[in-house]
Amino acid sequence: MVKNAHGETRLQRMGRILRRDKALHLMLLIPVLLVFVYCYVPMGGIVIAFQKYKPASGILGSRWVGLDNFQKLFATSGFVRALRNTVSISVMKIVALIVVPVSFSLLLNEMGSRAAKRTIQSIIYLPHFISWVIMAGIIGQVLSPSTGIVNTLIRNLTGRTIFFLGDNKWFQPTLIITSIWKNFGYSTIVYLAALSAVDPQLLESAEIDGAGYWKRMVHVTLPCITPTIILMATLQMANILSAGFEQVFNLLNSAVMETGDILDTLVYRYGMVQANYSMSTAAGLFKSSISAVLMVTSYSLAYRFSGYRLF
Repeated sequence: MVKNAHGETRLQRMGRILRRDKALHLMLLIPVLLVFVYCYVPMGGIVIAFQKYKPASGILGSRWVGLDNFQKLFATSGFVRALRNTVSISVMKIVALIVVPVSFSLLLNEMGSRAAKRTIQSIIYLPHFISWVIMAGIIGQVLSPSTGIVNTLIRNLTGRTIFFLGDNKWFQPTLIITSIWKNFGYSTIVYLAALSAVDPQLLESAEIDGAGYWKRMVHVTLPCITPTIILMATLQMANILSAGFEQVFNLLNSAVMETGDILDTLVYRYGMVQANYSMSTAAGLFKSSISAVLMVTSYSLAYRFSGYRLF
């Protein structure tokens, strides 16, 4: 067996570490048990996706139907619509929540006043800590066709109003803009941290060579944080089938189902509204399976292009 420099096998080394850190491992016991009970034990319910499930009969008493639920799911127009909307909204959110925070971080980093910089940071971080339930109420008031401040300005300028939350043409852009409003401030933390690691000597050299703020930003600062941008973009691949249930659920209504219905709301409708647990589980299993593949792929790409690894 292969031994290390201390003459220990891998098994012996693991045993030594376990004995040395016994107290720390005992502290982890309760969290591990909670994760097992609440995350792994419920995975047994996946079998419902392959059954004609009836709550009265239970999992053991329900009839096995194989892939029939998946065939019915894929054949429905609502599934195709939800999948299309999910991918569309997710991709736009991923792009927007990289472009906007990066741009804002670059501009904020060029500010000379530290007090002003901290004040702006605090203001833009605040929406992230407000739940989507409260945000939905605020957005409904701000975008109201009759009394909302946005439509008041539009009406004064153009003489008409836009029903942002009731028009299929405007609903997805509204989701993207409100998601940026809520989350981009928090996303800037990562990029501001990356900017703090930029070598000041590079910026000083560029300034000596006559580069202004814009040229230093484009030719020095941005290339230095490009690995971080690539890493964040790659890791977001795993979220392509997660368009943000809380946001969409709180803003969705029957008038915009064509462009607003996503996989998560479809799963919710099948399970909680229609009590069709088999179809709901099948839709959830489809989404989870694709997301798992995307997650593995994204971490592989992150390691390849940015050297990022979990262990």
